[in-house]
Amino acid sequence: MGGRKGMRAENPRAVWDYCRCCLFMAPRIRWRWAPLGFLARSPSAVSFLLGSLAASGLVAVAFFWLVISSSRRSDPTLVGCRPDSEGSWSVGVYYGKSPFSLSPIELLGSSNANNSAWPIANPVLTCASPSRAGHPSNFVADPFLYVQDSVLYLFFESKSTTTMKGDIGVARSFDQGGTWEFLGIALEEDWHLSYPFVFSYQNQIYMMPEGNKKGELRLYRAVNFPLKWTLEKVLIRKPLVDASLIQYEGYYWLFASDFTRFGIEKNAELEIWYSSSPLGPWKQHPKNPIYRADKSLGARNGGRPFIYEGSLYRLGQDCGGTYGRRIQIYKVEKLNREEFKEVPVKLGIKEPKKGRNAWNGIRYHHLDAQQLPSGNWIAVMDGDRVPSGDSTTRFLLGCTFTLLLLLLIMSIGFFVGAVSCCVTSSRRNESSWLRTRPHINLRARRYLAGMNRYGSSIRARVNPKTCSGKVVLSFLVLVGIAFACTSVHFLLGGNGAEEAYMFGGQYSQFTMVTMTYEARIWNLKLYVKHYSRCESVREIVVVWNKGKPPSEEEFDSVVPVRIRVEELNSLNNRFKVDPLIKTRAVLELDDDIMMACDDIEKGFRVWRENPDRLVGFYPRLVDGSPLQYRNERYARGKNGYNVILTGAAFMDSEYAFKRYGSQEATEGRALVNQFFNCEDLLMNFLYSNASSERTVEYVHPAWAIDTSKLSTAAISRNTQVHYDIRTNCLSKFSALYGALPSKWEFASRADGWDR
Repeated sequence: MGGRKGMRAENPRAVWDYCRCCLFMAPRIRWRWAPLGFLARSPSAVSFLLGSLAASGLVAVAFFWLVISSSRRSDPTLVGCRPDSEGSWSVGVYYGKSPFSLSPIELLGSSNANNSAWPIANPVLTCASPSRAGHPSNFVADPFLYVQDSVLYLFFESKSTTTMKGDIGVARSFDQGGTWEFLGIALEEDWHLSYPFVFSYQNQIYMMPEGNKKGELRLYRAVNFPLKWTLEKVLIRKPLVDASLIQYEGYYWLFASDFTRFGIEKNAELEIWYSSSPLGPWKQHPKNPIYRADKSLGARNGGRPFIYEGSLYRLGQDCGGTYGRRIQIYKVEKLNREEFKEVPVKLGIKEPKKGRNAWNGIRYHHLDAQQLPSGNWIAVMDGDRVPSGDSTTRFLLGCTFTLLLLLLIMSIGFFVGAVSCCVTSSRRNESSWLRTRPHINLRARRYLAGMNRYGSSIRARVNPKTCSGKVVLSFLVLVGIAFACTSVHFLLGGNGAEEAYMFGGQYSQFTMVTMTYEARIWNLKLYVKHYSRCESVREIVVVWNKGKPPSEEEFDSVVPVRIRVEELNSLNNRFKVDPLIKTRAVLELDDDIMMACDDIEKGFRVWRENPDRLVGFYPRLVDGSPLQYRNERYARGKNGYNVILTGAAFMDSEYAFKRYGSQEATEGRALVNQFFNCEDLLMNFLYSNASSERTVEYVHPAWAIDTSKLSTAAISRNTQVHYDIRTNCLSKFSALYGALPSKWEFASRADGWDR
C-alpha cells in the first residue's frame, strides 16, 4: 500500500522512471500458471479457469457460425469494394417533373434488356463497376451528369484501392440511367481528386474537380470527350473544396469552401467568388466567408446549383453528427456583388427509413439535378449505409473488447488462485540501469507483491467453493462470454447491414405477399415490422381471409402495406392475380415464418438467376408408390428434393398467378378448397407440368423461426393429420397433372447457399 501511495505522490519524472523499470523487469516477471506447480494444490481453480476460457471460446465460435458466417461476405472476385474508413458510397438515379418532386428509378417500373431486374432499382452504380473493369475501387461518390443528346454521361469520384486516393471515373447510359457502362478513368493526378463539376462553355466541355491537396482550384478541358482531358488553367490558388459555379444575373458565381479550416469550422465554411467568365479572373465576395460556424447548416456544397422557375437554388451538406449526413437545399434570395442571402427549403426526396439495410440509409451528401429536353428532371445522388469512419470504429471497438476479455480472464485467474506473479531475486540478468536505481527496483517489487496480496484478499472473499463465490465467478464468466461475442461481432461481423445482392450489375425489388386472418394479427405486426426493413422489399400485400381487417396505419412499416380483403376464406387467394402488384418478383411468405433479411436477399438473388423457377426455403422430396408426403429430414436423408413449399418461395407473379388461375387448374383449386390444404403442392405440379426443365431451387436459411408455435393460431397443429391430407392431395394431383420431376441434390451451387 505504501508503494502505491508513494507513486501517487511522485512527480512525472518518477512515474516515467517507474515505467522504464517495468519495461526492464518485464522479462524477469513470471506469470505462474497452476499446471506448473499450483495444479497439484488447487486443481479446481485451474479447471474453473480453463472452463471459463473454453466457454467463452465455444460461445464466440457458435456466435460466429450462427450469426456472422452465414451473412454476406464481400465478393472474393473483386479486388475493390473493401471496408473503407470513408464509407461505402454508391450512386442512384431519380426522376421527376421538377427538382422538388424526385422519385427513385424503381418507381418508374423500368426493366433491363436481359430481364434480370423488374424493376431496375437503386443504386445503379457501385464500386463493382470500376473494380470489374480493372480499376479496383472501394466506393464511388460525388456524381455529376453531362447530357449529350439522348446519352447520359456520369462523372464521379472513384476511391482507388492501390493509391487510396480519388480518381475521376466516367460511365455512360443509353437508357436514361437504367444501366451504365463504365468507360474508364477520365482524370488521374498524383493527388486526390473528387467532385468532378462538368459543364460546357462556348462549345467546349470543362471539368473543375476538387484537388485541394494541390493547393489550387484547376480547370480541365476535354480533348477527346469523355476520357481525355488537359489542364486549361489554374482558376484560384487556394485549397478550395466542392467548387460549384452557375451563371446568374450577368455573372458567373462560384461557391466553394476553404479546407484549411479546422475545429468547428471544418465543413462549416463557405466562400463566394464571381467573374464575367467561368475562365476567370475570379474576385472574392466582400462578405467572405459567408458561413463560418455550424457544420449542420449546409455550408459545404452538396452538388450543382440550379435555376427553377427563375429562382436560384444551392445544395449544401448537413455534416452534423457525421460527414455528409444529408443534403440541404437553399433558395437564394439575394446574390450580387455586395449581398448574399439564402433560406432553406424542402428537398422533396423521401428520407430512407431502412437504416443500414438501405444503400443511402445513413448518409446522402451529393445531388446533381438537371432538366432534360423533354421538360422532366433527372438527378443523380450518392448514398452510404454507414457513417464516416465506421470500419475504423468497428476495429477499435473489437480490439477494445478483446483486451477487456484478456484482462477479465487474468482477473478470474487471480481470483481463483490459478495465476500469480512474482519477480525473481536473481540479479544476474538485471540491467545496469536498475542496479543504479535500487529504489525503482524495490518499488516495482512492492507493486507486484501488492498485486499478489490483493489477489489473496479477493480469493478469500470470492471462494469458488462458497455459494456467493460461485455466483460472482459465474457472473464474470458471463461477462467474458459477452466480451468475446462483442469482439467477434465488431472484428468479423461487417457493418451490420443486410444488403441486397447484385445480379447482372443491377439491383431490383420484390413484393411480399402473406395470407392471414384476425386471430393471427400479432404475428402479422411482428412480420411487417421485420420484413419491411429488408432492402429489396418494395411493398407488403396482406391477403385478409377472415374477420375484421386492420387498418394499414396499425403497422410499424417503412414500406407501403396494402390489405387485400377477400370475400371467401380460401387458400387459393394466395395466388390470385393482383394487377396492383408492380414487381415481377413476389415472395409468398407465411406470416408465422421469421428469418434474416440476408436469407431473403439470397433467395431473391437466386430467383433473379432463374425467374422461371420456384425458389424457396423449405424443400421436400415426394417419391414412393403411392406418393407420400414427408418432412425435410427425409429429403436430407435421400440427399435430394423435387418440391419447394410456396409458403416461403419466390415466383414470377405474372406467370405463376396466371397459371394457378387458369382453366387447367380448376379441378386442383377445387381440391384445395375441399381439403383447405395443398395449395403449395398444386403450384409445384402446375410448374412441373408446364416445363421439362428444372422448376424448383432451394436456398438454405441460416435460421428460421415458426412463431405460430408460440400461439394457438396455427393452421395445422396436428402434424400427422396434416401430412395425411397432403399425401391424399399428391395422389389426386399426380392423376390430374402428371408426375413430379426426379430429385435435385443439395449443395450443388458453387456459393453453397443450398447446402
